[in-house]
Parts: sequence; structure tokens; C-alpha cells
Amino acid sequence: MVDPVDTQRQDDAATADDAATADDAQQLTSPQAPRKSGRAIRDPEISERFRQAVRSSGIAQREIGRTIGMDESKLSKSINGQRRFQSDELFDFATVTGVTVSWLLTGTDSDDQLTAAPARTALPARAPGVPHEREKSRRRLVVEAWNLFSQHGYEHVRMADIARAAEVSPPAVHYHFASKWDLFAEAMRYSVKLAYDRQLSELGEIHDPASRLRALVQMQLPEQPVPRREWSIWVQMWAAAVTSEDARAEHENSYSRWERTVRDLIRDCIDAGLCRPVDLDDAVLHLTGLIDGLGIRVLSGLLTPQRMRDTVLGWIDSHLLLNPTDSPNHTDPSERTVS
Repeated sequence: MVDPVDTQRQDDAATADDAATADDAQQLTSPQAPRKSGRAIRDPEISERFRQAVRSSGIAQREIGRTIGMDESKLSKSINGQRRFQSDELFDFATVTGVTVSWLLTGTDSDDQLTAAPARTALPARAPGVPHEREKSRRRLVVEAWNLFSQHGYEHVRMADIARAAEVSPPAVHYHFASKWDLFAEAMRYSVKLAYDRQLSELGEIHDPASRLRALVQMQLPEQPVPRREWSIWVQMWAAAVTSEDARAEHENSYSRWERTVRDLIRDCIDAGLCRPVDLDDAVLHLTGLIDGLGIRVLSGLLTPQRMRDTVLGWIDSHLLLNPTDSPNHTDPSERTVS
């Protein structure tokens, strides 16, 4: 099974681990630092949810560690609250075990204090009480379908291809999914989960609202393998929505979360006195339209990710931020690259 986990991530240095452990002794708050409230990462309920995620996944803890690139001792300490998960580790753990980062930290899939939560129907289906192996098989099918659809396109992927990649029989695919479209729709929801998890994992490390907004742009670049495959699924769903009511409804159900995420981050900037008091509807329309349009051009090979990043951050600097030169990662217009 191929999980969308960056197995090339560099391991933490021992000194960084020691510093994080010392910091944890002083600060027992969640690394996610939600906008409106903090949560204790040492809360026994949180550690128990991590252990429950391992049990429910049907995957041995040692195998989870191997897949996400963490040695067994480090993973065990992180699960038990003796060590803080880094943002990429948290994302990878949630991806492999099939739960959301939100559920791990809050006990619900719909906590939206840091980033807008998707509707339950916009996330992959979960079936509590189903035997581990059956749920594991279904999750493997979704992951492999997501990989194949994103790399080769919906029209060029057969159910038999997905069965082969997931190492199950073709009838097993039809046991879980009535049609290829049903499986593609679930792959779309899987993309939503990945984006939601990544935002919760990474944005929580950033306390400044303007920096969070700029970080969101960086996270949306179709550059690294996982975001690029998410983009591929989205673009295919957009194209299907032109002529299909089913695709249009699926797209609308998922896309609204992206708009609300951008809206919340811009509102946070305004409330903090870092952004101009702009009309939110207008700002969200312009920023999402710019990101969506340029992302498609990057996928099409007409634009580089760096050029997209510079263009979007330039728009944020010139149209939203009151003091863009004071913002971390500010890019001077004269230094921006030209594609």
C-alpha cells in the first residue's frame, strides 16, 4: 500500500528532540494553538485517542512508525504524550491510521477553531464497528484510487487497475464501491481530509494571523507530491462539474470549506489590525480565484510554483496587509522571479 507520506522527511536531530521535550515540560498546550482556545497535549484523553487510532487502523504500531519514518521509541513517546508530535509527523500519523488530525486533538472531526471544518459528508466515510481488516481494505482502495486517478486521470483508470494496486480481487472493489464514480467521489473526500489535516497540523504552529495567511498560500502550491495530487483530483472534479449534477453537488460540498478557510484567516488578520478592513466577500473571491486559476496553470506547465507563490503573496501584500514589509517571508516585488 502506498500512502501519501513524505518518506524523505529528515529525522529530527537529537538536540531538537531534547529542546522540544524541555519545551513540553514548560508548555503543555497543543502545538495546534487554536485561534480561540488552547488544549493540553498531555491530556490523557488525547493520548488515548492516538492509541485508539492505532488499534482501529488494523496496522501494527511498529509498521506505522516505519511508514511515516519514525523509530518505534520516538513514536511511542509521542503517542503517550512524553514527546510532542511535529506538524509533519502528526499529519503523517493521521494519514496512515485513517483518522483526522482534528479527531486526534479534539475528539471530533469538525473542530474549526483554527481552520474551517469540512461537512461530515465531505470527508471519507468511516464505519465504526466494522472489522479492522474490512475497514483497512476499504481505506487501501481509496488511497490507491486517489493515487491512480491523480496520476493518470479518471478516464484512464479501470476498477481492475485499482484492485491490482490495492492487492485485492476485483469483486472486493465492487463490494465496497458500486461504481468507479463512487470511488472517485471518495477520492475527492480523501483530498479534502488531507488538506484539512495539513492545515490543522501546520497552521497551528503559527501564531501571527498574517503569517498564517501567507503560510496557507505556500501550502496550496501544486509543488510537492501530495498537494499536487490533491490539485489533480480537484481539477478533474471541476471539469466533471461542468456537465454532471452529481459532480457539481460533490464539488460544492467540498469547496465551501476552502472558501471558509480563506475567509476566517482574512478576518483574523483584520481583527488583529494587520489587514485593511476590506469587504470579506470581495477579498475571498479575489484570493481564491487567484489561487485556483494560477494552480491550474502550474499543473498545465504554463507557470512555475515559485511564480505562483510570488504572485499570490504580492497580491496579499498590496491588497490586504497594512504593513507587508513587517510580515515574515515578505517578498520584495523587485526580487520576484519571472516565469
